[in-house]
Amino acid sequence: MNDKPEIRVPNLAESTVYIAGGTSGVGLEVACRFVAAGTQRLGLVGRNAERGEKAADHIRSLAPGVWCLFAAGDANDPAEAGRVCAELRDGLGPADILVNSMTAAYSPRLFHDTCPEDVPTILMQQALGPMNMCRAVLPDMRAQRGGAIVNIASDAAKWPTPGETVLGAAMAAIVTFSRTLAMEAKRDGVRVNAVTPSLIRDTGAHERVMSEPFSAKLFEKAARAASLGVAEPVDVADLIVFLCSPQARRVTGQAVSPNGGISAG
Repeated sequence: MNDKPEIRVPNLAESTVYIAGGTSGVGLEVACRFVAAGTQRLGLVGRNAERGEKAADHIRSLAPGVWCLFAAGDANDPAEAGRVCAELRDGLGPADILVNSMTAAYSPRLFHDTCPEDVPTILMQQALGPMNMCRAVLPDMRAQRGGAIVNIASDAAKWPTPGETVLGAAMAAIVTFSRTLAMEAKRDGVRVNAVTPSLIRDTGAHERVMSEPFSAKLFEKAARAASLGVAEPVDVADLIVFLCSPQARRVTGQAVSPNGGISAG
């Protein structure tokens, strides 16, 4: 006889979704794709209040009955992450789904050209936010016996890339954190996965790396290896929505690369 409490796996229309970094780029596209899948309660987290309110207005305009709130805060600060999650909980209810799509401005640079003083900042700005947000929502997810978390990292976590020594270390931290948290949280019905894209067209990060000769040469070579095409924000967003859906209820602890074939891993 199995006397374990039942794991809760709501469909997307019944789910409350928090998206950290959901005010632009891939994060905003993720919010749009959730609405297309029937989700009606979404919370967006970001640092820019004007951009955040504009994004929330856009999400509310996509379908009747959509309830979208914006909470301003810096998820790199654990106290701020806790505060914005409490704010969204008060307005929307506890999170069933958390997507961490936070990126900090970064230009590839060889390690010997990187100032030692910049290393801690790069690591913290890239890796701490997802950890803080996960910690803030985890008590509610454990209490309700279910939840889905997706952390966005990059292929730099898996494949050594010149110019991304420190960034790669931060991305590897996110992936290992996600896989280990998946092992810890599975007994409470919480699934945790990572999505590790390489290039993503039509994003600020893509424009940034293509504007500098060193990184442009590097990533133009990577783009030629994308036999299935360089990923666009909607490609990454659709994968994330799937990983958060009941259709992926048995999937946890994975790091999936939607990279068009740049790498075969």
